[in-house]
Formats: sequence, C-alpha cells, structure tokens
Amino acid sequence: MISSASSAAPGLLEARLLALAREAARWQPTAGGRVEKLPGQASNRVYYRVHLGAAAAPSYIAMVMPKDGAHSEEATSGAAPAELPFLNIQRYLALAGVPVPAVHRAALEEGTLLLEDLGDVTLEAALATTPASQLYGAAIDVLADLRVRAEAHPDAGCLAFRRSFDSALYRWELDHYQEYGLAARTGAASPAEATVLARSFDALAEELAALPRGFTHRDYQSRNLMVAPRGLVVIDFQDALLGPRQYDLVALLRDSYVELSDALVDDLLARYIDRVQTQTGERLDAAAFRHTFDMLTVQRKLKDGGRFEFIARVKGNPTFLPHVPTSFGYVARALERLPAHGELLKVLRAHHPELRGH
Repeated sequence: MISSASSAAPGLLEARLLALAREAARWQPTAGGRVEKLPGQASNRVYYRVHLGAAAAPSYIAMVMPKDGAHSEEATSGAAPAELPFLNIQRYLALAGVPVPAVHRAALEEGTLLLEDLGDVTLEAALATTPASQLYGAAIDVLADLRVRAEAHPDAGCLAFRRSFDSALYRWELDHYQEYGLAARTGAASPAEATVLARSFDALAEELAALPRGFTHRDYQSRNLMVAPRGLVVIDFQDALLGPRQYDLVALLRDSYVELSDALVDDLLARYIDRVQTQTGERLDAAAFRHTFDMLTVQRKLKDGGRFEFIARVKGNPTFLPHVPTSFGYVARALERLPAHGELLKVLRAHHPELRGH
C-alpha cells in the first residue's frame, strides 16, 4: 500500500526527503541541506526540490503522492493497477529510448519517488528565448519517434497497453464538459439543445473509438515537456493509454496554454507525418489525418474546458480558468472544418461567446 508522505509534519517530511536524497547520492554528511516546495498545478501530487547543501552535491525532485498514489486523476476503466503507473510506464519509455526523468529512489511505503532534477524550464517557459518552430519541431520529433517505437514494440506488461480510449471514455469526458463547462459555467442546455448534444457526442465518441490505437501520452503539452541540459525530456506520463496518433498532437498543437499560428501547426503536422512515414514506410493520407485531428480537437478541448471549470469549483484552484476561452476557441475552429457537425457548433455558440468570433 502506498501511504502518504505529504501528511507528515513539515520537519519530519523534510528530514525524510533529505535522508532519501543522501542515500541516492551516497552523500555522507548528515547535516545541512534544504527542501524547497515547488509550485503546484492541477495534480494531487506535491513536488519538492531537495538540495543536499554542498556545491558538489546533486539536487533531486521528490514526488510525494497521496495515499492512493496508484489512482489516476483522469477517468480510466478497469481495476486499479498493481504497480505505481508512473514507475511502470517510466520503465517502458526509458527502455524504448524515450527521454524521461531517471528514478533514483522509490520509497513507496512513504509515497515518495526521488527523481532526476531537470530544472525549471518547461517548453512553455523556453518560448521566451527560443523560437517556437525550433522547440515544437523537437517536440514533434520526440513524439513521432515515441509512437513509432511503441507501435513496433508493444508490451502487455506496460499499463498503457492495458487501457484505452473507447467510446465510453470519450463519452464520459464529453459528459464532464456538459456538467462543468456548460451547465455549471453558462447554464443547462434546453431539451432541444440537449438532444443535439447527445446525438453529436455519441457520433463523435463512436467515430473516434473506431480509429486504430497505440501508445498515447495523453497530456503531451508545453508544461509536460522539460527543456533540460540533456535536451527535451517528457514528464507526466502516468495516465498513458492506447489512443489515436493524433491525440497527442492535439494536446501539443492545440495547447490551451500556448497558441500557435495556423501556418506553424500545418508545418508541424506535415513534419510528424513525414517522420512517421520515413520510419515505417507507411503512407498517410494528409487530409484524412487532419480530419481526425480536428475531430479529436473538438473532443479534447471541450473536455479541457470542462476540466478547468471542475478544478476551479471542486478543487478550489481557479488558475486554469483564463485558459477556457482558448480551449473553446479551438473547438470552433475545428468545427468550422467539420460541416457534418454544424448543429453542434450552433448549440455551442449559443452558450459560449468564445466560439462566436470564429
């Protein structure tokens, strides 16, 4: 059982993390060092940077989990995993050559992992000094290589290959949007509107569930890619599952935190397709690929808008609310390229001003 270290008294927790770091570094001094709590996001995990107090000593990142550390914050199906998802999936990705943080110590009885310190520069932060085309080009290459390797080497021992996006999961996420992004935010749909939403969401979920599936990070976006001294490193992969190739591309290129120009998005989609084709010999239909990208944009960004409202109302964290308009704006732009879903766009525009300017 994974117990909670975050419930420990501050002094006891700090001593525990310093002792774990000294063990990992084989650092003899028992005095000195400090523990710095890092800013939190939407996760129920708490992160700390552990300094050993000497110039030559390494620093580490401590991930401190709640009691049910194996429980995903994202909706999934099936029984609870027997192994901590982060460790299970990290091991698979590391063996596949994907850049992920090293695990230095796992004190599961204390709910703590001691990880490689990658610094504080996310891809989002790096945009202040590095061209978006350079950073996102690198992110596309890492993602394409990850997907190709995972499709060539599936592993039933990896949790990501034992759960997947099916119609029920897509539909649950759309219901989550309807509860929080629509009803809680702007008011419930009328009976006629609810009929349109139900019909459209059912069709969307069924079409997406019928697509081929492979390893999907699930939240491959600018805040989950670290620009470290050793290059771009992928984090926050514990909710990985099987899904369409375009899902992670939507997370990256329709990021609620970073808006990219349409021209750059087009170039990056073409780069991904070319890289996959070069490595696999498969020929991809660019128009069909973009159609799926747009369909997934509608599903994912409606879910995101609802999720941000949920985090504010239920978890008491309103910091994501400024990103709701961006999420819904992406939905409008995608639906404008999906004429079969014109009724859905009409209903959404009636409730969300963010969709009316597109």
